[in-house]
Order: sequence, then C-alpha cells, then structure tokens
Amino acid sequence: MVNVPINVRRVAVIIGIVMLVFIVLEVNRRLEELNLLNKQNELARAQATQSVQTQVALQTSVAYAGSTNAVEEWARTDGHYIQDGDLPVVPIGQPGTAPLEMSVPAPTPTPMARWQVWWDLFFGEH
Repeated sequence: MVNVPINVRRVAVIIGIVMLVFIVLEVNRRLEELNLLNKQNELARAQATQSVQTQVALQTSVAYAGSTNAVEEWARTDGHYIQDGDLPVVPIGQPGTAPLEMSVPAPTPTPMARWQVWWDLFFGEH
C-alpha cells in the first residue's frame, strides 16, 4: 500500500480553485440573465410607448370626428350636401350628342426571342 502524504494546504488550494471556478460560472450566468432581462425591459418600454402614442392618435381622431368641421367636411365631399347660398352645378351634356366614352387600348404582346421561350419552358415558374 502506497502511503500518499496529504498536504492540507494543497487540498485547501484545490478546493478554493474549484469554488472560485463555480463562483465565476455563477456570476457569468447571472450576468447573462441580467442582460436578457434588460433587453426584455427595453422591449416592453418600447411597446408601452407605442401603445400610448397610438392611444393619443386615436383620441385625436375621435375628437376630430365629433367636431363640426369633420361633419361639414363629410357633408360636402361624401354626402354631396350644399350650404345655404351655394349654387350647385350639375354638368349636363348637349341634347342630341352621344356621351363620350373613354376607350382603353388593348395591350400588344411583346415578342420574345426563341431562347427566352425555351428558358421559360424549362426554368420558368409555370
């Protein structure tokens, strides 16, 4: 049987180094968790700020929609109403003339080169 002398100092140093390694690993893990939580905090603040800005914009829209200016604007543009004193103008064509019809020209196909036809045949998205 081999008798190995146990040096208390060496054992204490080895235990201390092992504990130091575990402490450094734990501190590193906690720092990573702190960074993750800080990023999540920044994201939550950005979303909250965006929500508040959206709420303010919607409140402004609601306030404008209930105003007399918005009602008047709608009445004149979409409702086709007139105010007292306005002279409505309705364009009327001359009697006996045919109404003008806008014709849309048919698009002409662009001729393709033969190699483009073969390329589309083999590699096209059809």
